Amino acid sequence: MRIFNIHEAKTHLSRLIAQAVKGDGFVIARAGKPVVKVTSVDLPDTPPPRRLGFLEGRIRVPDDFDTMSEDEIGRLFGGSA
Repeated sequence: MRIFNIHEAKTHLSRLIAQAVKGDGFVIARAGKPVVKVTSVDLPDTPPPRRLGFLEGRIRVPDDFDTMSEDEIGRLFGGSA
């Protein structure tokens, strides 16, 4: 792994980052002593799968779900009951 001093790293940061993304990480040194190591981040290629339907068979939605308690809701919000 190559070592660059801070000034050199600042001057060529875009090029160094492009190399790190390709897998060629580097170290930044201050006064000849290594300070930080720069490497690419391994991100998954695909997002994690969505969990639609993970409660299937464990809950039941009533048949009147869309209309249940509509009288009470209407009274609470000033609608006609």
